[in-house]
Amino acid sequence: MTKTAWVFPGQGSQAAGMGLDLLNIPAAKERFAQAERILGWSVPQICGSQEDKLSRTFYTQPCLYVVSTLLAELMLHRGNKPELLAGHSLGEYVALCTAGVFSFEVGLNLVKRRAELMDQAAGGAMTALIGFDRQQLEAQIKHIPDVVLANDNHASQVVISGTPAAIEAVLERVKVKRVIPLNVSGAFHSPLMATAAAEFQQVLEPIVFQPAQIPVLSNVDPTPAIAADSLKQRLMEQMTGPVRWREISLQLASIGIEQVIEVGPGKVLTGLIKRTCPDIGLENVSSVAEISA
Repeated sequence: MTKTAWVFPGQGSQAAGMGLDLLNIPAAKERFAQAERILGWSVPQICGSQEDKLSRTFYTQPCLYVVSTLLAELMLHRGNKPELLAGHSLGEYVALCTAGVFSFEVGLNLVKRRAELMDQAAGGAMTALIGFDRQQLEAQIKHIPDVVLANDNHASQVVISGTPAAIEAVLERVKVKRVIPLNVSGAFHSPLMATAAAEFQQVLEPIVFQPAQIPVLSNVDPTPAIAADSLKQRLMEQMTGPVRWREISLQLASIGIEQVIEVGPGKVLTGLIKRTCPDIGLENVSSVAEISA
């Protein structure tokens, strides 16, 4: 049997219309109603709205969580089960829910508060860099305050996070083929999120985590874990810690994963894994039709 991992995308993979086909499935429709009671607004309505509204962190993160979790639930219900789970930033919450660490409702309440705090963040920025001398980049980040390597996606694609001035200082000193400023409200996955992270920790601390039924690779520690305390500690560190996706990709290969299925909108993660581990088979499930196929 093929050794398979499921991975779940984070903010930036959202797309207008995502998840609307799930409305034809009674169990998913009930989940959407449950989500509306928790959030106070309709996920399908936001997913079917203009892209600019869906792209606001306040809405993006809960919508991605709900849609990706419902797709994973449907896959599990149809008898599919992976050997390993991982998610990129927000996607880690989907991975933990899918692993049975907490319920759909508990996870959505966490994501709701996380999205509110991150949406309110100010004074920071994030910029994607493609094509650079990695040694040179890491050296400059080490010596320039208020900027960090936030997302290590693959060898030649990263995201730096920090104050606008610090990011500009890095770009002045490092030759980069392509620079893409990200449309986010703050310096996510950096120490500049410490205030928001401290407030979020108060929400997270009383939540009881269960041992994972499927091992999970975390963003801040890309090694398989099932222990509830370990998974909770990793999640507490996530808002200010880096997304070590390149290492997650390498870990998948070293563990012997033969196939990775990206569950959720877009193909960002499978694209990154392909560049790091070209021998792993890749599939995408972003709709009910793709589950059936």
